[in-house]
Amino acid sequence: MKIQTQIFIDKILVKPFAILLNILVRIVGQLLRLDHSLDKDFERIVVCKFKGLGSIIQSTSLILALRSKYPNAKIVFVSSSSNKALLDKIDVLDECYFINEHSFFKLIFSVFKTWWCLLKLRPQVYIDLEIYSNFSTVFTALSLANNRFGYYLRGSEYRLGIYTHMMFFNVQTPISKIYLQFAALFGIDTANIPLIDLGESVSSNLDTQLPVDVSLPYILINPNASDLRVERRWPALSFILLIKQISDQHPNLPIYLIGSKVETTYTNQIASSLNLENVRCLAGETSMEQLLIMIQNATLMISNDTGPMHMAFSCKTPVICLFGPCAPDHYSLQSSKIKTIYKKVYCSPCVHEFSHPPCKGDNKCMQLISVAEVFYQVEYFLVNEHFVVENEADISDVIYRADRHILGTVKR
Repeated sequence: MKIQTQIFIDKILVKPFAILLNILVRIVGQLLRLDHSLDKDFERIVVCKFKGLGSIIQSTSLILALRSKYPNAKIVFVSSSSNKALLDKIDVLDECYFINEHSFFKLIFSVFKTWWCLLKLRPQVYIDLEIYSNFSTVFTALSLANNRFGYYLRGSEYRLGIYTHMMFFNVQTPISKIYLQFAALFGIDTANIPLIDLGESVSSNLDTQLPVDVSLPYILINPNASDLRVERRWPALSFILLIKQISDQHPNLPIYLIGSKVETTYTNQIASSLNLENVRCLAGETSMEQLLIMIQNATLMISNDTGPMHMAFSCKTPVICLFGPCAPDHYSLQSSKIKTIYKKVYCSPCVHEFSHPPCKGDNKCMQLISVAEVFYQVEYFLVNEHFVVENEADISDVIYRADRHILGTVKR
């Protein structure tokens, strides 16, 4: 089922039901007078995040915090079936329930199946990490958990009854810290809680057949962005010019383009337009485990703001991140191995303000990122093995050479 169809159903059909359900929940709550205090030793905890591979990775710090507080609790994650391969690698979870969104009938069937599993589980705590989803709000109420956690945004007053504990969603705070605010409600010290290291769940020594030799240096490039926000993509022509410049400068350094099965056509178009021996498209050819191993062992990764970028964060792989519709302060991490490039225009960041981008896809915030400045970060890292700029004058020649090369390529 297409994402736009899901959004339409969520707004037109599900939201009115959520508003009515909120009234019912408020009435029942007044009658039962349930105890919602959090000073208990909870045994059954559910965390829910349907959309966003990167957001799920960022939520792993919350999962670790809950596990540290409740080591004997059963922690269950509810998500979309498209995230199953990733969630299977998070071994601190006890179980996962999945909603299948590939078709309307599969969606209905899996919703009732997951609901039945939740009713049998009888969760004491249900943490909904979705921000805008009315469906997720309804599902939270139907879980019948005594303590239901969710986020508060302007215009979401109707949720105040469905959730027993609400947290303001501050778009100027790193997303992992926002998730950890829920952990703080349980009295957990949230200082210095990292993301789960997905690299520990896989190893290049495993009996896993890989499409490339990860023992040699190579660069990974992810030119894609999920259909949740396709305008996060840096233009394909910019990636083409960047890859050509890297290849000219380092002809023996393999460059692998990655992407999911649905991103294969777009990624292949970029690779085929180059026709370079050291460039290979692997979109749709790798399993989650293979992709994690490749990210973990990459010399450098270049990525738009999307799921594989967050995998690189978790695997502590050096990564150059290209931001536009989202602010790097919100979705990135502070690390010497992470370099973010962000051109803040008047309407950026727009993700948490608009369901549809005000530019209608004409993403100037991404188009303003020049090939030369990205190439400089690549070159400076490969030469110096870190991102710290000690003397801007030392790298002016790199920028000059990049600009000259790009201009020459366009003319040819």
